[in-house]
Amino acid sequence: MHKFWTFLVLLIFPVCIYSQTDINSLLTELDRTIANNQQYKTKKEAEIDKLNDLLKYTSSTTQKYEIYDKLYGKYRWYQSDSALSYARKSLKIAHQLDDIKKTNNAKLNLASIMETLGMYKEATEILNKIDIQATPEKKGNYFGVSSSLYLSMSNYAASAEEKSNYISLRKKYSDSILKFYPTQSKSHLFTTSNQLLESGKYQENLDLLLNYYPKLKDSDTDQAVVAYLISQTYHQKKEFELEKEWLIKSAISDLRLEKKEYISLRALAFLLYQEGDIDRSYTYIKRSLEDALFCNARLRTYEISKMMPIINKAYEKQNETNHNQLVYFLVSATVLSLILLVILFLLFKQMKKLAKAKREISIANKQSLALNEELKVFNEKLNETNTTLKEANLVKEIYIGRYMDQCSVYISKLDGYRRKLNVIVTSGKKEELVRAIKSKEFIDEELKDFYNNFDKTFLLLFPNFIEDFSRLLTDKDDIKLKSGELMNTELRIFALIRLGISDSVKISEFLRYSLSTIYNYRTKLRNKAAGPRDEFEANVMRIGTNK
Repeated sequence: MHKFWTFLVLLIFPVCIYSQTDINSLLTELDRTIANNQQYKTKKEAEIDKLNDLLKYTSSTTQKYEIYDKLYGKYRWYQSDSALSYARKSLKIAHQLDDIKKTNNAKLNLASIMETLGMYKEATEILNKIDIQATPEKKGNYFGVSSSLYLSMSNYAASAEEKSNYISLRKKYSDSILKFYPTQSKSHLFTTSNQLLESGKYQENLDLLLNYYPKLKDSDTDQAVVAYLISQTYHQKKEFELEKEWLIKSAISDLRLEKKEYISLRALAFLLYQEGDIDRSYTYIKRSLEDALFCNARLRTYEISKMMPIINKAYEKQNETNHNQLVYFLVSATVLSLILLVILFLLFKQMKKLAKAKREISIANKQSLALNEELKVFNEKLNETNTTLKEANLVKEIYIGRYMDQCSVYISKLDGYRRKLNVIVTSGKKEELVRAIKSKEFIDEELKDFYNNFDKTFLLLFPNFIEDFSRLLTDKDDIKLKSGELMNTELRIFALIRLGISDSVKISEFLRYSLSTIYNYRTKLRNKAAGPRDEFEANVMRIGTNK
């Protein structure tokens, strides 16, 4: 039984990780799409300008109608006021042409955009005046606009009775749509999907939409609609990760096609707020409000205005928490600076002790020269010991000097970094502050300087180390340095071994590599040793000596 559960966890865990990675990748793509807003806006405006240019060169009333109709389509989800203007122009031209099909089409466009603008009374009057029997092919569109109108009116109903009445009318028109739309049309599919969703037939709806979605191109404005319907189906099934995935896809499609009247990004903002991703939630709801105001989509503006204070309050609270964390960081940095000063003082005292010990050893060496010939063998051994001790002292003295310099520079950099953060906090640039705190650039630069300093110091002590180390290998060309490199990772590992640090754990901590990586490097070079492999590291320890 235990083995079964272990197998089940091992099977499910990679799937969960993959799913989360896919969501994060989509969120990153959405963030990039929002950042490139100007690029999509420029493309949209260019398409509109192209149609406006065509108007200047046409005198045909019929062609003007076609261009006005296309401009209405371009502005329909982009800027409602302009869409309303072109719908009226289309209707005026249609009356001049005395064409009932064009007239009814223009009236339906006018009623649809009035619904978006909250002009429900005017939209209702226009729909009531349409002689739909004269254009039976428009009945599906007529019932669709009517259904959408009564749905919006139910959301603004002043009483429960009115709301119930509008919902009833909406259902009546919605049921009539399927009779007049071709079975293979998009409108027929969307209506069928909504009915399946409302009747709780979620799997049937997913089968329908997931089969249809891959057929849509990225340039198709219906791609976002289908993705949103899929997300709502997953919401009803309480599969919230999949709901989020399809909301993101829908939002990306809306933004890339520069649609300003949409639902997905707002719904995604609220979902992320519930999950605790306040930064993204605030960014998305703010963008949704900006687009709704630009488009003058009153229903969307009303819906967003109800959510905005909640998310904004959470965003401000998080910023306050970040501010407190910054204060804590600054206090910690100050305490760390004081600790470093104490360490420097202790190191200075230790250097004085080492200097005194060095003088005493020198005196002892002079006295030992006065001993007789019988102590010659002993003197030779003592001289070897003194030589080793001098080398150790030299290493310590140089590294301590370098360490003091590096500590002094690091304190100065910490102080500079503290001042920089203080300036950012004082100026209220919160986003810049967040970027500064999250950035690893400071640490990466310090590590680069640290390793460069280590390389210079080590090669100062052992100037011929690289050549001597290469001679210990079967192929001298195995050690290859890049342009500007003093030492690479392999050389640093054995430089530390030469300094007496042979513990792989300490080496991995010093170089910031995993223990297995350090082990692989040591094994790899030991296998390339020119002599016995088990004596390779002992030979490295003799580099720079007379042995």
